[in-house]
Order: sequence, then C-alpha cells, then structure tokens
Amino acid sequence: MLRVTKLTDYATVVLTVLAAQSDRVLSASELAERAGLEAPTVSKLLKPLAQAGLVEGFRGANGGYRLARPADEIGLIEIVEAMEGPLGMTECSVHEGNCGLEHQCGVRANWRRINDVVVEALSSVTLAQMLAPTPSFSPEPAGRRIDLRLAGA
Repeated sequence: MLRVTKLTDYATVVLTVLAAQSDRVLSASELAERAGLEAPTVSKLLKPLAQAGLVEGFRGANGGYRLARPADEIGLIEIVEAMEGPLGMTECSVHEGNCGLEHQCGVRANWRRINDVVVEALSSVTLAQMLAPTPSFSPEPAGRRIDLRLAGA
C-alpha cells in the first residue's frame, strides 16, 4: 500500500492551518491547538518544514511561524519531500546502483514512469487547494485522468 507517514499527514494539516491564517504569525502551541495535535509533534514537524523553505520562523515574544510562500505556490510534493525525502516508488526510481537486478530488470522503466506520474500528481495539487472543501470522492474525476502507457506495451 502506498501511504505517506503520519508525520507527513500532520505536516500538511499544520501547513493548512498556517495557510488559513496567512496574515498571522502563529506560535507552535497555537498551531498545535488549531491543528488538534500535540505541541511536541508540531515542534518536531516545524524543523524540516523550515529547512525545506516552506515555513519561516520568528523569534521573540511575538515569534512563531508563517508560510514562507503563498499557499498556491506550495505543491504537495514539496511537503512530502520535506518530511520523507525524494519520492521513490522503488529504490531504483530514485537511485541507480542499489539493486543487483538493475541491469537485467524488465520492470525498472515502468516503475520510473509510475514514479514520475505520482510526482506530477503531487506537484499539481497546491496547499491552497487542500484548504478548499472537495465534493464527494470520485476515483476518476472528469478531465483529471492520467493516461499511463507502460514501456513495451
């Protein structure tokens, strides 16, 4: 099963709180309260988000955090990669030379293509879009289907 970690999910929640309050600087404890998370968890999330340039931190009595860029300029892929590193469906999707079957593998090119489709999909959804309520889930929204042709097919 493909799934982001809880921390990545929580990071998205924290960032949507910041996006909804884009005119304010929020402390870690305010973020925790608004996100419904524990303060230590939020503090743990803020460090990699700041290192990735997604949030800015301010010190002092009125210190806290805010988005480093507008929410419509932050793609979900940036959040995933900030928390988990480069997206890779398989090890060879990210790094070459880590698999003994690499030179005789018949599926490697297809995994890379699938990896690229997932990266593109996550890149096309912005943090701002995550704030908007969505209609009921549809597995294949009209006009949003991604055609994928496997190598050799």
